Amino acid sequence: MAPRISNRIACFVDALPLVPGHRVLEIGCGPGVAAREVCRRIGNGFVLAIDRSARAIDSAVAGSKPEIASGRLRFRQVAIEDFELLAGEERFDIAFAMRVGALDGRHPEIVQRALERLRAALKPAGRLFIDTGHPVREIRLDR
Repeated sequence: MAPRISNRIACFVDALPLVPGHRVLEIGCGPGVAAREVCRRIGNGFVLAIDRSARAIDSAVAGSKPEIASGRLRFRQVAIEDFELLAGEERFDIAFAMRVGALDGRHPEIVQRALERLRAALKPAGRLFIDTGHPVREIRLDR
C-alpha cells in the first residue's frame, strides 16, 4: 500500500495528464512526495525531481530508495532558472511545479529565464503545469 500523501498533492497529481512511459520533470520537489507518487503512476516512465535546496534533495533521496534503485526516479540539486539537460539526457513530456516562486509570480525577475530553461528541457509538445489553478493550471510555452 502506498504511503499517504496530502489531499492537496493527491488532487494535483490526479489532475496531471500522466501516461505510462512519460518522462516527467518536477520543479521544486521538496521531500519528494509528489515525485514518488508520479513515479508510481507512470509505469516504466521516469521522473527527474529538482530542488534548489540541498536539504530538500537529501530528504527526498532518503525517502525514495526503492524508486531510485529501480532507475525510474532521480533527484538533482539545481534551481529551475539554472537547469540544463545533461549530455545525452532526453527531453521531458511534462514538467510540473507546486509552490515554486520562479513560476507562480512571486519572483518575476527569474520567470523568463525559468521558462527558457523549460522550453529547452521539454519535448516540442511538452507541457508545463503549476498549482495556481483548480487544481492545476497549464502554462503555455509557445516556442
